[in-house]
Amino acid sequence: MTEKVLTNKKNGLFMLLVSLVMLIGGLIGFFALVDRNPLVGCLCGLAAIAAGFLLAGLRVLRPQEALVLTLFGSYVGTLKGEGFYWVNPFCTGVNPAAFTQLNQSGDVKAPRTGDNMGKKMSLKIMTLSNNKQKINDCLGNPVEIGIAVMWRVVDTAKAAFQVDNYKAFLSLQCDSALRNIVRIYPYDSAPNVDTTGDGLADDGSLRGSSEVVAQRIKAEIQSRVEEAGLEIVDARITYLAYAPEIAAVMLQRQQASAVVDARKLIVDGAVSMVEIALERLKDNGVVYLDEERKAAMVSNLLVVLCGNKEAQPIVNSGSLY
Repeated sequence: MTEKVLTNKKNGLFMLLVSLVMLIGGLIGFFALVDRNPLVGCLCGLAAIAAGFLLAGLRVLRPQEALVLTLFGSYVGTLKGEGFYWVNPFCTGVNPAAFTQLNQSGDVKAPRTGDNMGKKMSLKIMTLSNNKQKINDCLGNPVEIGIAVMWRVVDTAKAAFQVDNYKAFLSLQCDSALRNIVRIYPYDSAPNVDTTGDGLADDGSLRGSSEVVAQRIKAEIQSRVEEAGLEIVDARITYLAYAPEIAAVMLQRQQASAVVDARKLIVDGAVSMVEIALERLKDNGVVYLDEERKAAMVSNLLVVLCGNKEAQPIVNSGSLY
């Protein structure tokens, strides 16, 4: 199905004036001549009825709106762009997702009745925010993740006729693409994990590579909704956390990892400070220490520098021996 834009229908004002003239003239002629000349009076009445029929073909579109038209089941074309149009009154608008309400911007809150009132198709950029999903990452840990997808309709014919409901179709494809991408990554960086598919381990993760993950999700969704005439403008991760059943355990793991890293940093710094202290004492000739005194000094300095609490010094007023 190929979109066909109707560019020669922007004559609504002219047809409105013609219809009003026919309607008013027909009504006046009917009431004035129906008794004197029934045939002419009936013709005037028919003109008034035809004018009312012509008025049914008027269409008004606002900016970034489109109307897909069919005539007796056949696709006629699409009206695009703001303006006052007139089309065949037998043409009907088609929008299978007109009253579909999802968790997204631009949805219809209160469906309106009337010809084509709810059949206009929005061409604006809209945001779809699906519900959070529980998905296992590549290590098997359940995580909860939510995304926001910015999208718009670029081919109205495909959106109206290629799929049953393009909004529901988009929502389903977003869920499926999200699951496919999340299963490739671990929540946090993990060893021996290949997230790029090049056969080499890398440090990609859902938490640390959110931009890369979002771009891959966007590309995955776009490849799936191309046939529905939709364009994915952007995709962003809006929520990311471990599932409640393992959140407490993973928090303890993160805390333990942070403590180990901090202790490692403290020990590295303490060893460097002890080395500097011994070199300075030796170079400046402040004091000469044998191996036993050096060992005692190193022990005391490491206790002071690596302890969790402030050291309580003990003053030795006598000899070490």
